[in-house]
Amino acid sequence: MKINWGTGLAIWLVIFIIFILQFVIRISVQDKYDNELVTENYYEKEMIFQKQIDGETNANNLRVNLKSKKTEEGFVLTFPEEFNPEKITGKISLYRPSNKKLDFEEDLMLAENNYLISNDKLVEGRWDIIVFWEYEGEEYFYKSRTRF
Repeated sequence: MKINWGTGLAIWLVIFIIFILQFVIRISVQDKYDNELVTENYYEKEMIFQKQIDGETNANNLRVNLKSKKTEEGFVLTFPEEFNPEKITGKISLYRPSNKKLDFEEDLMLAENNYLISNDKLVEGRWDIIVFWEYEGEEYFYKSRTRF
């Protein structure tokens, strides 16, 4: 039996469509391909964008800004030395773009100018670290993107 070019093209198109469909179905069903790049409550977070801009401006105007560093114990945030650590309050949010189940927040209470986020809480990969902190009525904002 001889197949002409039209029949061959139709067979090739059907095979290609089946391949694409199985690929799309596999990605949408399997958990290992689950990448959630949008945060929950997106519009509420947009409303505090101006607050972030003001906090970032305040932080950039400091003589020494908040610093972050990866260590063997975990991730260390170092606050400016001129601030009394007991008067610093705020929140630290760790956001994992590839898996929202790993996201977490911690309240900021310091006894010294360093704050450690231990390796036990961090899974290897990319993390976005957001720190909203306040000192004597002045609000500050810090954002960092790092890999563990």
